[in-house]
Formats: sequence, structure tokens, C-alpha cells
Amino acid sequence: MYLIGDIGNSDVKICLFNRNMKLIKKKRLKTILLNKNYLSKNLKFIKRYKSEIKKVLISSVVPIAYKNIKKFIERSIKIKCIELKKLKLNNLLKIKVNKKQIGSDRLANAISVIDKKRNFIVVDFGTATNFDVVIKNNYIGGILAPGVKLSLNTLSDKASLIPKIKLKKIKRVIGKNTSSAIRAGFYHGYSGLIDNIIKMIIKQTGKSFNIILTGGYSYLFKNSIKRKTIIKKDLTINGVLKAAVLSK
Repeated sequence: MYLIGDIGNSDVKICLFNRNMKLIKKKRLKTILLNKNYLSKNLKFIKRYKSEIKKVLISSVVPIAYKNIKKFIERSIKIKCIELKKLKLNNLLKIKVNKKQIGSDRLANAISVIDKKRNFIVVDFGTATNFDVVIKNNYIGGILAPGVKLSLNTLSDKASLIPKIKLKKIKRVIGKNTSSAIRAGFYHGYSGLIDNIIKMIIKQTGKSFNIILTGGYSYLFKNSIKRKTIIKKDLTINGVLKAAVLSK
């Protein structure tokens, strides 16, 4: 069995897969709450599979959270917990930039989509909005833009008269009140940002791409993007799993 993790700035996903890569168990935790008691309560299931778990691999962009989970897992099941970037990934993905400067989640997304015959742009809607460019089995870099939710929260936190709102699709671009003006700005603004960055990537590389969306706002922006897109829900986890299975 494979114990696979994705530690993000807001949430943590811990998944257990059998040797056929079938999901057996999935837990979603809050990154900010990670401590020994919280982990003991929420990850006690791993002890039931102690004798069957053969590899533990985690993608993390929060070092202190990874340190806490690593310590808990290694004490609980006596198996070494490895962070994705510690693996030798060259047999899976040729990384054409400084590996130290790339988040593990972005590498996991790239590993998840690699195909020796096709090219991909992965747009991940998380704390940041990440664009990652994969040409065949080469990771050539990407773009980081402010996250949608982070930007929304920052605006309402810093401006006294701006309310917290739930972002949703809006047809009109000219708002009739504060809430509709914010929705229009964020929905049409981010739609334009996404379209323009994809357009510029295509122009700079001279390549055609499959566009993959993942993360919380994928469904909201799918139909606003001018090019054909595909949503893949658990892209990061699946990339970590793929690395666990195929890496040497």
C-alpha cells in the first residue's frame, strides 16, 4: 500500500492507496491545526494498515507542517516518510529550472500529466494561482499569480466598506452595487488573466497545449476560458502517487 500526502497552505490531504492504485481511505485536514493530538485523532486509521503500507510519499509547501506529519507517521508505523523533492525524478520528469525554486505541489501536478507525445499547461487554483508548463516530459517553468480566494479576503480585510462575498459567475461586467462590482471584477478579471497568460505561453513556446484545471475554482472558471479545458480534481495527489509507484 501507498500512503500519499499533499500538504498545502490551507489544507492537507492524506490518502491510502492499495497496490493497484485504488483509493482506500482519504482524510482532509486543516494545515493550521496540525499537532500531535489533531493527527492522532484524524490519522489513527494508518495504524490498522501498518503492516501493509510499503511507501510513504508527501508533497509539501509548508515545512513545519511536513515536519509534524513526518514525525507522527514515522513513530506510528515505523516507515520512512519522504518528501517528493527528495526523490530522484529524472526518470519521470526532466526539470529545466532550479528544482529548489519550485513548489512540490507544482512538480506533482507536472508528474501527473506528463505524456511523451503531448504538452500541457496546468492551472492550479490554490492559495496562489499557478500556471505550470510541461512540454512532453520536460518541466520548463511556470507563472505564479495571486490566488482568487486570498485576493478576495485581502480586499475585504483591508477595505472597511468591502464585504466578504462568495464568488460566482456573473454575466454583467458593470456592477450595480458593491457585491456585484466585486464579483464582476474578480470573475471577469481572473478570466482575462488566465486567458492572457495561456495565450502568451503559446506565443512564447510556439507549441500547442492541453489545458488542465485543478483546485477550488476550476469549475467556476472552466467555461469562462476561451480555450478547451479539462478539470482534474485530485491532480496533485495523483502526481505524488505516480511518483511513489514509478520512482526508483
